[in-house]
Amino acid sequence: MGNTVSCCVSPSGSPKLPRQADRLEDYQINTDLSDDTGPYLQHISDRELPDDLALESNPSDHARASTIFLSKSQTDVRDKRKSNHINHVSPGPLSKKYSSCSTIFIDDSTVSQPNLKSTIKCVTLAIYYHIKNRDSDRSLDIFDEKKHPLSREQVPDDYSRTDPEHKLIYRFVRTLFSAAQLTAECAIVTLVYLERLLTYAEMDICPSNWKRIVLGAILLASKVWDDQAVWNVDYCQILKDITVEDMNEMERHFLELLQFNINVPASVYAKYYFDLRSLADDNNLSFPLEPLSNERAQKLEAISRLCEDKYKDLSRAAMRRSFSADNLVGIRRSNAVLS
Repeated sequence: MGNTVSCCVSPSGSPKLPRQADRLEDYQINTDLSDDTGPYLQHISDRELPDDLALESNPSDHARASTIFLSKSQTDVRDKRKSNHINHVSPGPLSKKYSSCSTIFIDDSTVSQPNLKSTIKCVTLAIYYHIKNRDSDRSLDIFDEKKHPLSREQVPDDYSRTDPEHKLIYRFVRTLFSAAQLTAECAIVTLVYLERLLTYAEMDICPSNWKRIVLGAILLASKVWDDQAVWNVDYCQILKDITVEDMNEMERHFLELLQFNINVPASVYAKYYFDLRSLADDNNLSFPLEPLSNERAQKLEAISRLCEDKYKDLSRAAMRRSFSADNLVGIRRSNAVLS
């Protein structure tokens, strides 16, 4: 590892980004043979795509690219608002709570500790919009529920033509998270892996494959994010009719399609969290607001004081380091003489 040859793969095995064939012509790898050096292979850093091309192709890898689920949901949101405006539909009673002089309402969900129930609702709603507003029905056999059923119940003949409702997707995901005791952060990482799979593999999530794609994303996210990951055999106890061999094969294919890229930068995680919050606002899914109690106020004040003391200590340490550097240099300062 570390040299030009060992850390690179052949150009024919490199991943292809969706619908970028014309734009990638300028970035083809030169594989001409040389009498002196043999086949020329570029280093992986030399084969990285420009920022504008990478941002457009891989929203799950770059924080500045907009998430796919949010863009797919905007069509329905605009149509719904337009219909309500034309038909003069009242928004109904306000369900959102607002703070007053006597009562302060705070959001129980933060980017570091999201609310589990609300996060799962938002993630499943994002999956619902992915299925409803998909471009086509591109899929792979490993995710086809007809060829790899999750239960012994017979799959309906029209299973590939009927879009699942949001409630059905929510119950499926909620069951897995409750049984495996997964966290809300794992749900966000699941959505990141799902969109990364759709982008890398150039496929769509549709009625025939959504359960197995979601299951594979949850399986991988739980192993990457949680310290005590759930084993594949544990999912077989939740889904009684699936085998360990099937789970292993699906996990292997999922990783290969992701090109073993399971890294989720903090900026990408934060982007998905706040985009899920925007999706909740657009669809009237409010995160729980609770009145600020005396106990909670004291905890917030203690945390604020602790952070303030920490920053003071860091500034003092920085000043000490600057003084010690001056002493090491050995420069003695004399009073300036003004004439």
